[in-house]
Amino acid sequence: MSGLLVDLGGTSCRVGLSDGTGLRPETARSFANADFASLPDLLTTYLDTQRPGPVTALCAGVAGPVRNGTAQLTNHAWHIEAKSLARATGAARVHLMNDLQAQAHALDDLDADSVTPLIPGRPDPKGPRLVLGLGTGCNIAVAHRVDGRLFVPPSESGHTTLPDAPGFRALYDALRGEAAHLPLEAALSGPGLTRLHAFYTGETLTPAEIMALEPRKTLQAFVSLLGLAASNLCLSHMATGGLYLIGGTARAIAPHLKPLGFADTFHPRGPYSDILAAIPVTLISDDNAALRGCARYIVQYLK
Repeated sequence: MSGLLVDLGGTSCRVGLSDGTGLRPETARSFANADFASLPDLLTTYLDTQRPGPVTALCAGVAGPVRNGTAQLTNHAWHIEAKSLARATGAARVHLMNDLQAQAHALDDLDADSVTPLIPGRPDPKGPRLVLGLGTGCNIAVAHRVDGRLFVPPSESGHTTLPDAPGFRALYDALRGEAAHLPLEAALSGPGLTRLHAFYTGETLTPAEIMALEPRKTLQAFVSLLGLAASNLCLSHMATGGLYLIGGTARAIAPHLKPLGFADTFHPRGPYSDILAAIPVTLISDDNAALRGCARYIVQYLK
């Protein structure tokens, strides 16, 4: 009897199995979405290889908004339906949630070597914790402790508007050419890093090429905007338990946060500055975080 765990992004999908208590790490596999016609086809291939026996429950974190048992990937054409996943896998219970929700559900199950402190603080052990994902896109999830369980409501904050910042108005005008509503992920993502670098240098490079060069003006802008946005998000949710960064872009930018003054835009909030200064910032580097979160959700809600 197994739980099927799915972490579905815009370009790839990570799948694993739960033994009823947590992720079985040896079962985790990654697949390119482009190699399959649909998510049910991908999961059928995985199950044919693993042969776990009956699947009792399926929990999937999806990189896009989830509504009424369906989800649309933001950066891929797939439309996901819980009913079709149940038919393909035989799972009696299927739950879809945003991928950041899945990652936030994993906060109590991460190994010590997969979390790296970046900015010190004085966290409230009972306070909400905010996970901010920086990768192909940008989003958040907030983990609340409720009656011995984690409660993580959905969010699509990556498409809220970038914070007002006088020094960035020319940049914002340029970004509006691609996204008139000026979402956070227009700047705070891998593609956003490319846009920032193009604005400041005229060069269009991949995020990997940019990070190899370490251009100070581009990285300074990214870090400053990240501090502003993260400060707003943490105050909105009173995330006194800590701010956690996750995703490929977060890993790349993490070593530059402290040297480039992330705290200079994250902390100053008038009478609320002390609250922000007490919030520690931590990097999560566990590729299986979303799968661990899906496993916890099954234990908490689908058993």
